[in-house]
Amino acid sequence: MSGPLGAFTGAIVIVGAAAAAAAIYLPGSASSPTAGQAGIGSKPVADSLGRTVANGAGLAIGAVPDVDASSHAKSTTGSHASTRHASSGHASKPAAHTARPAATKHAQPKAVATVYLNPLRATTGLQAQRVDMGVDFAGAGPVYALGNAVITNAMGNSPGWPGGGWITYRLTDGPAAGLMVFLAEYVTPTVQVGQHVTSSTVIANMRGSIETGWAMPDGSSAESQLPEAGGISGQGPFPTAVGINFEHLLEALGVPPSPFNANATPFGVLPSNYPARYSARSLKA
Repeated sequence: MSGPLGAFTGAIVIVGAAAAAAAIYLPGSASSPTAGQAGIGSKPVADSLGRTVANGAGLAIGAVPDVDASSHAKSTTGSHASTRHASSGHASKPAAHTARPAATKHAQPKAVATVYLNPLRATTGLQAQRVDMGVDFAGAGPVYALGNAVITNAMGNSPGWPGGGWITYRLTDGPAAGLMVFLAEYVTPTVQVGQHVTSSTVIANMRGSIETGWAMPDGSSAESQLPEAGGISGQGPFPTAVGINFEHLLEALGVPPSPFNANATPFGVLPSNYPARYSARSLKA
């Protein structure tokens, strides 16, 4: 130092918590301002927190306040903890991310079960014949129930039908629930009365020509013989309205139609408790 106002060198120390705190000049640095540069008599300088750190004269002559930097920093710990934390270089914790909305779960298509299945799907050499009280076929092999049902008759020696076979079952599901189905002629029963069956149950073995259709509610004979259905027995005229209705049900399940009279004008009446028509969609659960 050459004099009170001579060239003064010092190091710049940032004192305080804020980045804009007042500069204090310590000896040893050639970059310290001169008296002319400091501006004697300048107004007191306030730091970024509004505190007066020194007056102009003090800064001009390079006076070093008798303040230990570490103790100053400690003094600010309580009242300005957040400022100290910011100036110390520690990165503040990132704001918590806004929770993302839960992804919308798209409903998976529900599996559609078939209520009824083709009862003649495993028959060998199946041939569709005429439609009369029911529907006639020729062939050999297993015959299944249409769907869920309860067996009400299971005879292999009935005197009322050629071949002696007479099996009936009441459907418990689907559009024809409550109605009775018959399977007759050259069939051998594989079920018993009272047995609960499904579309996967083989109810008889076919060994020649058969007839299948709608039966009376008591399972005693074909529905077409009842007065409300026209009272048509085995002598005709054919096709009956009840027989054509069962033909349409089988066709909807994939059974080949009769090549003889499936499209003929029917005789008799279809009772009101029978479905008027069938489609593949109407036979789904």
